[in-house]
Amino acid sequence: MKVYRDYDDLPKIKLPLGQEVSISDSTIRDGAQMPGIVMKSSHKIQIYEYLHQIGIEKLESFVYNERDRNAIKLMMDRGYEFPEVTGWARANPADIDIVLSVDGIEETGILMSVSDPHIYDKMGLPSREAAEEKYLNALQYAVDHGLRTRAHVEDMTRADNNDFVYPLVKKILEIDPECTIRICDTIGFGMPFVEVDEPFGIPTITKHLIDQLGAKNVETHCHDDFGLAVANSIAGYWYGANWSNVTFLGIGERAGNAEMEKLLLLARRVEGFDKYNLDCLVEFAKFMESEIGIRIPRNKSVVGKNVFAHESGIHAAGVLKNPFTYEPFPPEVVGGQRIFLVGDSSGIEVLRYKVQDALNELMDVQIEIGKDDRRLRAIQADIQKLYNDEKRVSCISDEEILAYVKKYFVFNTIVKKDLHRDDDNEDDENSPRSDEKDYVKVRMHDTVE
Repeated sequence: MKVYRDYDDLPKIKLPLGQEVSISDSTIRDGAQMPGIVMKSSHKIQIYEYLHQIGIEKLESFVYNERDRNAIKLMMDRGYEFPEVTGWARANPADIDIVLSVDGIEETGILMSVSDPHIYDKMGLPSREAAEEKYLNALQYAVDHGLRTRAHVEDMTRADNNDFVYPLVKKILEIDPECTIRICDTIGFGMPFVEVDEPFGIPTITKHLIDQLGAKNVETHCHDDFGLAVANSIAGYWYGANWSNVTFLGIGERAGNAEMEKLLLLARRVEGFDKYNLDCLVEFAKFMESEIGIRIPRNKSVVGKNVFAHESGIHAAGVLKNPFTYEPFPPEVVGGQRIFLVGDSSGIEVLRYKVQDALNELMDVQIEIGKDDRRLRAIQADIQKLYNDEKRVSCISDEEILAYVKKYFVFNTIVKKDLHRDDDNEDDENSPRSDEKDYVKVRMHDTVE
């Protein structure tokens, strides 16, 4: 019999082909093209530091302007082995010369647009053959000048793969057998299902590149226009890709890219991903929000403020007894923190936890209160009345909980006697009778300012 009562009880999933997996980052390249944001050199350096902490293998950067080149130099000066800084170029020798002019860069991506709208309309080329000649010449130039290469096969999920792209890739691999073939799902048309055929099926494309063309290195670069970027990236790994190209928080053009933090969570579930260190992810997200202006929804996976926030009665009670009940992974894994909130769906257990926590902090002693304590029930009644009368549309803050604790546990002389056992005042005519010591008059009209 298998018992799953703790995170470590769950089995790890194995990739079917067992290949070594790696991640390349495009946060400061593709991510920086997100409308409405500007990354300073200092931002890029800090992002590089976080990627180093995580253990990301590669980072790609533009090299066209002085600001980019200065940032790359500062990254190189750190002396880190990872992430390796790589370049990016359009398919012409002039662009590749710019990459070559940056000391320390030994690899570049080369953009190779393969769909007909890109070839004919965007680039204005007369034919597919002209596009092929352009791409192969650029690749040969890069190889001749000692660069390792990645072929960014742009818009592959809207291209004629059988008649144009696969023959092109075969020629690419004849020039550079080690070239990383990047499957670019440029506007998110890819699908992660093995049954989906050309040109949309990421499994189909990945398997063909490896099994039929002999590609040694295959990478996915997936956009999220249809919400499938992460699923398509995982599908790539499942069918043999050894790289995925992602951005932190999924930033990028339009709906953005596959989200790095989601792929990194495979470390908790899939063998081969446990080499990555995730404990700076929440801090990284706060940096992106405060310094670069990326708004992070409260319910965003991995790094959202609500990921480890519990309000509803059943969920909160379950987590208080065993976090595994309702938390998919411990908060410390990503540098997060568990919080309990009191709202209209909260039960007595989470309220008891919050009241007890406030009482312990207030009095600097460890005090436990029962869930049937009349003072606790009085606080619950006051809070529920706020929601029942629709006077409240938000959770009760910690400061408000503290005010309730002061009201019912400190300022009420009856409760004070119960807590401090002030037996010297038993004969005082204002003291309560012994059978009244737990009594609290519930004033339903009270609210806390």
